[in-house]
Amino acid sequence: MTSAKVEDAARYVIGVDVGTGSARAGVFDANGVMAASAKHDISVFHSSGSIVEQSSTQIWRAVCRAVQDALAQAALAPEAIAGISFDATCSLVVLGEGGKPLPVGPTEDAQRDIVVWMDHRAVDQAQRINATRHDVLRFVGGTISPEMETPKLLWLLEHRPQVFEAAWQFFDLTDFLTWRASGDLARSTCTVTCKWTYLAHERRWDESYFRAVGLGVLADEGFARIGQRVVEPGTALGSGLTPQAAAELGLRAGTPVAAGVIDAHAGGIGTVGADGAPQACLAYVFGTSSCTMTTTREPVFVPGVWGPYFSAMVPQTWLNEGGQSVAGAAIERLVGMHPLAREAKERAAQASQSLPERLAGLAVQASGTLSDAVRLARDLHVVPEFLGNRAPFADPHAKALIAGLGMETDMDSLVALYVAGICSIGYGLRQIIEVQAAAGAPVERVVISGGAGRLGLVRQLLADATAKPVLVTEAAEPVLLGAAMLGAVAGGLYDDLQAAMARMSRIDKVHEPASGDIAALHAARYAAFKQLQDVARSIRQTQA
Repeated sequence: MTSAKVEDAARYVIGVDVGTGSARAGVFDANGVMAASAKHDISVFHSSGSIVEQSSTQIWRAVCRAVQDALAQAALAPEAIAGISFDATCSLVVLGEGGKPLPVGPTEDAQRDIVVWMDHRAVDQAQRINATRHDVLRFVGGTISPEMETPKLLWLLEHRPQVFEAAWQFFDLTDFLTWRASGDLARSTCTVTCKWTYLAHERRWDESYFRAVGLGVLADEGFARIGQRVVEPGTALGSGLTPQAAAELGLRAGTPVAAGVIDAHAGGIGTVGADGAPQACLAYVFGTSSCTMTTTREPVFVPGVWGPYFSAMVPQTWLNEGGQSVAGAAIERLVGMHPLAREAKERAAQASQSLPERLAGLAVQASGTLSDAVRLARDLHVVPEFLGNRAPFADPHAKALIAGLGMETDMDSLVALYVAGICSIGYGLRQIIEVQAAAGAPVERVVISGGAGRLGLVRQLLADATAKPVLVTEAAEPVLLGAAMLGAVAGGLYDDLQAAMARMSRIDKVHEPASGDIAALHAARYAAFKQLQDVARSIRQTQA
């Protein structure tokens, strides 16, 4: 490689995204154009009792392979990389002395050292924490979720006390990755503020909260095991990549490592700056689950919506975060229950498609326009709360409902179920938008990212269901891009994250919501959606 090539390539950065099922790496130039990407799958272990676990060792290996492969595909030397950063699911990593994995569940398998975000073992602990009505809960929408980390830590203390005591560090997965890369124990304001109850606007943990909920031991230790130094996303950590991490990743030792963010927040960073008015946009990350993120200049308290969080996504702004506990996973579960699902999936595979891609294609073929596809749902109505309601009700006990299901077993009925499911995701999003607007955090547009939101039909149905324009960025991988933006800041390519967001992301397409009969049909279906929610909640209360 010539010196000129190295000088030009030195403006490349790497973003690493660890989702629920895979680790991905993307190489981007300073303008946000992706040169290459690679992906490696990771395992998810399910056990009874709503237990879902992963391995930090396996995840790190998958990250290293993805980075090596992406760099090779981009045909760049390690010296070309100006910075690297990570995003990941908000899962709890438990390590003993020296970084030794500790078993977090009854299998006693030390390699299963991660309590995954979707793990609901701590429902009882969450309920008891909420019963304290501690003032800290105001900053999580009034109700803490079992998906967050303090309920999970309390579960570990009560059910795995020997593991809790032996733990050297409790990490959010993102902070584990930055520590593994740089050796720096600093936590990101994104992770600890959104999932651990850190008060970023006051730069402190609230000791009284931890004592009130039964985790006083962490306060006694000065919070040494959950983070004594908290920094904003994009902050350069340590001395960059350690020699060991650099060798494992195939990069140069000392390459700047940026403090990271939660995966959904990386999607927000990679999208909302493209519009030029991030305060008017809601970032919607539509993946296995979904997240909604709205930034405001002043704190807005929205019942049932997490936050307001200070400097958790865009520095020096407040963040409200909602979402659906399952979104893409809800669609998979929904269509997977249909008698024709297996055959349809096999046909899709033969055409090198996923099942949702095939169903979306059939829906478009049967409709005059993308918006007309809603008519295929006919009398089918879905509430897709298979894993509870994250927002705006913060109800982990909510369940999914399907109304209007007949005896049909043909492909048309499977397509109808798929369309009804996508619309239901849109109605859940509309509900969050309306609750936020009523509390004083209105949005004018939705900027979408995430693998489940890539199809044009999905984007249009979401626009129609929410009655809001849905904007699509140029970046095919906005979550990876968001992580890369952080690496660009740590690597000195941009002075701050706002500058990186403005330069590295652009709007490509806008899906305007339908009007007329289609808008009226969605309004009626949305009313039915809320009515079904109310009926289900009423039934559950009468049987409690």
